[in-house]
Amino acid sequence: MKIQSSKGRVIVALCIAAVAAMSLAGTAQAKLTGAYTHFEQGPYNNTEVKKCIQSTTTSGEVLLGSKEVPIVNPVVLQGGYGKTVEGFAPFFAASNGVTLEEVAQPVPGGLAGLVNCKKISEPFLRWACELTFENGLTGLDSTLELARPASEIEISEANLITGEGTTLKLPVKAHLENPFLGSNCYVGSSSSPLTWNLTTGTTSPPEPNKPITGSGGTFEVLEGGRILEITGASLVENAWSAPGATGCGGFLVELILDPIINAAAGLPASAGHNTAILNNDVFITSANAVRKNNEENP
Repeated sequence: MKIQSSKGRVIVALCIAAVAAMSLAGTAQAKLTGAYTHFEQGPYNNTEVKKCIQSTTTSGEVLLGSKEVPIVNPVVLQGGYGKTVEGFAPFFAASNGVTLEEVAQPVPGGLAGLVNCKKISEPFLRWACELTFENGLTGLDSTLELARPASEIEISEANLITGEGTTLKLPVKAHLENPFLGSNCYVGSSSSPLTWNLTTGTTSPPEPNKPITGSGGTFEVLEGGRILEITGASLVENAWSAPGATGCGGFLVELILDPIINAAAGLPASAGHNTAILNNDVFITSANAVRKNNEENP
């Protein structure tokens, strides 16, 4: 049974999923079946966890400064969340520790597409850029990673339903990967993350960005109403700021490469100059329902 994302129908779908999923807990070794396999890494044996969630970003884009990176390889966010307090539920890490999969996304144009030496106005940096990058090392990937512990993720079912306010608060950092850049070239860090307050509603960014609108997607209940599947949800955010890149090229070399990367990518970038659009398919159920499925299939 499919349910479109109007407010009333969404509320009904969530209520069905929440109420019908209540069941007795089991403790047997995991052997989940059917749609429950989406929650294999859910922390359902933690009694503080009320719901398990798996969300796969299937497409979208991240505009970081002046560089746009399409999401072409699916990325999974998984784990669980507890009782809602003041509108938001605390998040719990996936049982295998991989709460946000680290999946590389190719940067269009590669390193040459990011670093256009001729657009750098400062003469020394332009000269250093040409000397450094015009050498055939063109491949460049950007990988989103959690910048803070999973416990600092926040989720709001109510805001998912209404399309108002933050649905998902996600602290991330972007890892720029290329052999020449070394292994520690990042935009954002644990102390200065890219903090996304993602919404399925409409954003209110500062200029020059304009408001954009997400979507709650289409809802369907599975496994006798115990699992809620959401397809085509779109979470958006374009009011966040981004620091400059750091650690590019390693010790000492970063003193030259960091300013080059930042000059080419328009970093640091204040609020109103960055955008995240994440198109997702989501599965949600109660931790009790997963435990019962596990118990029934030892």
